[in-house]
Amino acid sequence: MKTIKRCIAVIFCALLLVAANVEVANAQCAMCSLNAENSTKGGNTQGRGLNNGIFFLLGAPFIIVSAVGFLWYKKFRNKDENKVYL
Repeated sequence: MKTIKRCIAVIFCALLLVAANVEVANAQCAMCSLNAENSTKGGNTQGRGLNNGIFFLLGAPFIIVSAVGFLWYKKFRNKDENKVYL
């Protein structure tokens, strides 16, 4: 049981370090990046809305996976607490 907790702690720390080391990435297609650049030069906020939409679509799968993982953890954690070790 201690090794499982240790593995989870190591994985969590590794993910935290990876998340802290974020660099700016140009991951838009040519049409999207051209549209975003031209709209911000003219003072419009369409480029900002496009980027916010991309971040929203990127974040949704992470939120879903996190919720499923949390529910899975809660479900199996309760089973271990009910066992009596002699």
